[in-house]
Amino acid sequence: MIAMKAQILTATLLTAFSGVLSAADPQLLNLVMPDAKVLAGVNVQQAKGTQFGQYVLNQLQTRDAQMQQLVALTGFDPRRDVRELLVASNGVPQGKTGLALATGNFDAAKITAAATLHGVVTEVYKGITILEEPNKQSAGMAFLNETTVVAGDIASVKGAIDRMTVPQSVSVEIALKVNQWSNSQDAWGIMTVPPASLAPAVKAGAPNPMLNAGQNVQAAAAGVKFGAQVVFSGEAQCDTAQNATTLGDVAKLLINMAQMQGVQDTNAAALIKSVSVTASGNVVKISASLPQDVFQQMLQSQKKMGMGGMQHKK
Repeated sequence: MIAMKAQILTATLLTAFSGVLSAADPQLLNLVMPDAKVLAGVNVQQAKGTQFGQYVLNQLQTRDAQMQQLVALTGFDPRRDVRELLVASNGVPQGKTGLALATGNFDAAKITAAATLHGVVTEVYKGITILEEPNKQSAGMAFLNETTVVAGDIASVKGAIDRMTVPQSVSVEIALKVNQWSNSQDAWGIMTVPPASLAPAVKAGAPNPMLNAGQNVQAAAAGVKFGAQVVFSGEAQCDTAQNATTLGDVAKLLINMAQMQGVQDTNAAALIKSVSVTASGNVVKISASLPQDVFQQMLQSQKKMGMGGMQHKK
């Protein structure tokens, strides 16, 4: 029972720091593995200033019993106490390595005490206490100071601790991309590896033109800007200009088909109508927007549909 509670608490802590960035904090970026290929971030502080951002953040606790338990045990509330989050991976699926780094206000002593009370294992590495899963001890988290926490597989957490004293920069390509997207978006993600290499193998079936066209994408990025209008932006870099044109044409075709089918949900129809797709050279860009209250209504409708499906299965 103690082991089970410890696993639940550890998983919840890791989720809190990896499920919820202004420009990305350079200090956090310096802690990221130098071979990082996939990064994502959220400017939690800025999101709090918008209606839609507050709605999304509130889902963290209202929809997760484990999150409620975390708040009750430690007083830590990611919606209030986290300012910025950066998640990074080297982009190797079989490696199962990754880091979630956050800045905010953390009562490390209280959280550590609650975790150890429920059986979480601790290890001291270079003066920093790492909270680890009680069984395999393959994942953990560590408070580097009262405002910075890291979580992930143990090797990655220790690597971040090492970089506190011996910084190792990410590639120039990654740094430029992070600066570009984190400066212009409230939530963003970039990858400099083909997205297809990160996806699980798909069984052979009916031809999927969008999936086939996407096989030629070499790198991608996307972001969301909160405000009166929720604006989505994305881009895909293909191997050739010809394949970028093909990908753009397929995306436009699918959008036109969706419009012709006459989507019954007026909010979804408005979102589809707002989508814009352009191809320039070997890059395809896509954008869409909706008023924040309309988008919130869409999410609430989807939530109700999901709950209805669960009740039906019962």
